[in-house]
Amino acid sequence: RAVRLSTMTVLGGVRYAGQVRKLERGVDVVIATPGRLEDLIAQGALALDDVTAVVLDEADLMADMGFLPPVTRILEQVPPGQRMLFSATLDGEVGTLVDRFLDEPLLHDVDADQVTPDVTHHLFVVTMGSKRQVLRELVTDAGRTLLFARTKTFAERLAAELTESGIPATELHGNLRQGARQRNLGAFADGRVQVLVATDIAARGIHVDGVGLVVHVDPPVDPKAFLHRSGRTARAGAEGTVVTLATKQ
Repeated sequence: RAVRLSTMTVLGGVRYAGQVRKLERGVDVVIATPGRLEDLIAQGALALDDVTAVVLDEADLMADMGFLPPVTRILEQVPPGQRMLFSATLDGEVGTLVDRFLDEPLLHDVDADQVTPDVTHHLFVVTMGSKRQVLRELVTDAGRTLLFARTKTFAERLAAELTESGIPATELHGNLRQGARQRNLGAFADGRVQVLVATDIAARGIHVDGVGLVVHVDPPVDPKAFLHRSGRTARAGAEGTVVTLATKQ
């Protein structure tokens, strides 16, 4: 709004008609997921002939999730212009995109020493039998809390259990339609629920003010996931706490 540019999102899980109408009216900036973007191109609703800048956000994650082929096909259709890759971690197959589509790229690396978030980390070794009780004690009166679970089913079950015990909670995972995801995230952001129980779908790209506590109910499978999950707290100069619950196994 500040620079008088029109924007729109192009993503799956919602109807095509509304996105097509917005494109027909004309738009300056399209923020898209690769799959739906390719669908609209195939339908003739969108052409990339006039694109002057392309930004890949979380480029390494898109590569890890198998989105490199559609991203490559999209970049092949874009005229020469500005290219930018953004991520807290850049590695792996992203190098193939850099080599192919970036001409003598400049690397802008934020100095980690200047932006280290003020996070206190705790590791609790628990038994399976005591895990839920420890978790309830952690989230009671903890304020806005984000819990990470490994599976969609466990995320749903845990959110229901917390709500039944008097701690308002909702879930966020890949099986939800886009409208449900937005409603649940909105309820968490505006304070209608205290706890959001999520899979790694919420580990990146989501910002909610005032998340004071992040709990790895199921420890992540790799260091990058731990980094990104934990980064949902202590943002924009705020302090935060991260707790990992681990069994001896």
